[in-house]
Amino acid sequence: MFDSTTRTVVVVGAQWGDEGKGKLVDVLAEKADWVVRYQGGANAGHTVHIGEKSFVLHQIPSGILHPGVRCAIGNGVVMDPETLFTEVDELIADGVEVEGRLYVSERAHLVMPYHKLVDKASAASKAIGTTGRGIGPAYEDKVARRGVRVLDLRNAERLRELVTLGVDRANAQLERSGSDIRASVDDTLATLNALAPRLLGLSEDVGLCVHRAIKSGAAVLLEGAQGSLLDVDHGTYPFVTSSNTTVGGAAIGVGISPMSLNAALGVVKAYTTRVGNGPLPTELEEPLHSHVRTLGHEFGATTGRPRRCGWFDGVVVRYAARVNGLTGLAITKLDVLDTLEQLAVCTGYRVGDEVYTEFPADLALLEKAEPVYEWFPGWQQSTQDARKLEDLPPNARAYLDRLEALCETPIAFVSVGTRRDQIISLKA
Repeated sequence: MFDSTTRTVVVVGAQWGDEGKGKLVDVLAEKADWVVRYQGGANAGHTVHIGEKSFVLHQIPSGILHPGVRCAIGNGVVMDPETLFTEVDELIADGVEVEGRLYVSERAHLVMPYHKLVDKASAASKAIGTTGRGIGPAYEDKVARRGVRVLDLRNAERLRELVTLGVDRANAQLERSGSDIRASVDDTLATLNALAPRLLGLSEDVGLCVHRAIKSGAAVLLEGAQGSLLDVDHGTYPFVTSSNTTVGGAAIGVGISPMSLNAALGVVKAYTTRVGNGPLPTELEEPLHSHVRTLGHEFGATTGRPRRCGWFDGVVVRYAARVNGLTGLAITKLDVLDTLEQLAVCTGYRVGDEVYTEFPADLALLEKAEPVYEWFPGWQQSTQDARKLEDLPPNARAYLDRLEALCETPIAFVSVGTRRDQIISLKA
């Protein structure tokens, strides 16, 4: 996607997450100078397959797998330092060069041990279906102006004040939830102090670094986590994450001007999935549901939880295209549909006598909605060896043509397998 005029590209999920963003970022990173993660935390999970090896990255951008590419974690991320260094050490053990290539924003907020305790004990978190990794409580503290940032590790007195405040509040929440577990100020500080030298060694003014890179003409790839329908403002609230997963969050989460963004690639599966509770209008019925889940290996990279599966929802993706200003789509997992006799695409929602073709904000309306489907014949042959559009079966191409028209966004990439060489570029 990079050329003489397109130098800053955002990759965003255009469904409910798990769309295969990491794989697309991995491919695009071949021509990038910088890859920057701009929101979310260790609740994300990108799986990248290189040869016989699989890498699951939770916080570090997928670009780290490309020698020479600089990677950064922006201020919009709530970062779990323990998980970060577990990830770093695993990469080093696998022969990936990390030193001198990974930067962490000094403004990034930290997920504290007590955030995880509160998240796991919270009835609200369980109802929404969060990962229990402390992401929501960390963002809550950030917005309430009591969070701990990377730069706070430089000031022992200030750090103790913030941790004491956080622990006291967390313990009060744990008590109200009926939990017998309590957080400790000293234990929390001991954990942070042990990690501080490594973390401060990575800390930078990431916004300034990326700004200078853009000014110099570098190719910069901004990587989001989760999906557009999990955006705290524009998703299926309250069944959402705690950050802005849409393109608008990219500039804020890195610390650069929105005017710097040149293109936005929306990644979607050839069908629909989501993890946890909340609406999924096109959800499949058994036994087809389990069949598609098995074919697509639809289990969370972070939690292992089985994903709910549904037909492709054109209402959802067209909405995501509008909210994000998508300039292109990447369709992943087309090969999962290879054996199906027929396929459905949702073009609207019927509620009583009315058909909605635009995605509604009211969940009560979604709960009553019946999908309006268009049906397509399957192609019932493998697409995994296709390397250009013309290699795909006619029925597969017809299916893609309809998705492109329905979503009002050109398709730029199609994935027909887990490997790098199984991504078809439709752009010269």
